[in-house]
Amino acid sequence: MVGLSSDPRGANIPGTEPNIVDNWRYPLNSLAKALLVTAAIGAADRAFAAETPERAPVPLAAPAPAAMPSGALGDSIRAGHELIVNTQVTAKAYVGNGLTCANCHLDAGRQAYAAPLVGLTGMFPEYESRSASVQSLEERINDCFVRSMNGRKLPSSSAEMVALLAYTAWLSQGVPTGTAVIGRGFKTVSAPNAADPVRGKALYGEKCGACHGANGQGAPGPGGSFVFPPLWGPQSFNDGAGMARTSIAAAFVQSKMPLGNAGTLSDQDAYDIAAYFTGQPRPAFVPKSRDWPKGRRPADAR
Repeated sequence: MVGLSSDPRGANIPGTEPNIVDNWRYPLNSLAKALLVTAAIGAADRAFAAETPERAPVPLAAPAPAAMPSGALGDSIRAGHELIVNTQVTAKAYVGNGLTCANCHLDAGRQAYAAPLVGLTGMFPEYESRSASVQSLEERINDCFVRSMNGRKLPSSSAEMVALLAYTAWLSQGVPTGTAVIGRGFKTVSAPNAADPVRGKALYGEKCGACHGANGQGAPGPGGSFVFPPLWGPQSFNDGAGMARTSIAAAFVQSKMPLGNAGTLSDQDAYDIAAYFTGQPRPAFVPKSRDWPKGRRPADAR
């Protein structure tokens, strides 16, 4: 630690300052010692931050599925891919609604501005404001399972969690550690006017209802899955999910919907549509009352 010697006699270690908290040289009380140590740590942290500027994002370049390796590691990577696109079968015990991971992580987590998995391995552990804590990648994945999937956590050592980590690491190869990819998360959009759910309802019927259903319950497929996911109701994401926030839903809608005509909606259109469907009934996530424990809760958090 900068500025503090580990020598119990207070002798200088080459390259450091004298030990200013040793009793035999400076008989300080415990409070003064603590303050001095805290100041030294703070100075070291500031110096480190100043020496490690934020790295510019790099282009998103996901490897081709055909490039997955052979052997046991390749099998786990392929299992992770299958879990993303066919969650209802591969992880049914942990899912509480009708969604798959690929409903939000488009193209199996390979698409920019659709919560891509590319590059995530080197970004974690990472501070998350919602929990006001530093999260591991495993914790972030489980956030998706208990919120977006309205289900339960994957055990850390489970084959499912290992497969998801293996697949994410494979997608992240070549992305420098601590560097984001261009298109991480969702696109930023900004409506010129306050979101209007009444206008959004009309737009939803015109632009979204053909796929997601007039009542937002989705288009059912075989085996309890959905061809198009439900946007509200018991089979949709719960009210603690990120997609339950109007701003996040609007970003996804504007850049990725309607399917086949992405980008044709204005920011205002997307906000109005999102305000309509995020405001509809959906499962409750009781622990959300503990979100943002340090304040600054977003205005659109449910």
